Amino acid sequence: MDVIDQKILYELQLNARLSMKELAKKIYLSSPATTERVRKLEEQGIIKGYKTVVDVEKLEKNITAFVLFQTTKCKELSKFCEEHQDVMECYRVTGQISYIAKVCTASVHTLEDFIDEAMKFGTPSTNIVLSSNDTMDTKLFQQEFSSPILKE
Repeated sequence: MDVIDQKILYELQLNARLSMKELAKKIYLSSPATTERVRKLEEQGIIKGYKTVVDVEKLEKNITAFVLFQTTKCKELSKFCEEHQDVMECYRVTGQISYIAKVCTASVHTLEDFIDEAMKFGTPSTNIVLSSNDTMDTKLFQQEFSSPILKE
């Protein structure tokens, strides 16, 4: 992967709805060359897909929490999290904690309901998010690009 591919990934993470023409202008390539590079990144599985980022607070899910579990019932907890409407992400991790679930829910009462339902799978510990920096997704390619042509 060269610096142009890195710039493509950076720009698409900022705005995946860019047209190939707009993206081409940003990386100083022709539209056909840009389209070909994006296609290759998709074929290689580097670009796995495109998604919509939803503001969960506007859906009245005002509480975001990370619920950490000590458990030996990993498969059962994973299935429970996958099926629960308030679980946005779930990770199996190493260390004292076996699972971390990111929960976005309407209130502390619905968070408590989730915790109560999940207790049969292990011991939970909850951390409520006070604020976040959601620009971290683009950090991987947010570097000084070595080619002066690609600097903005």
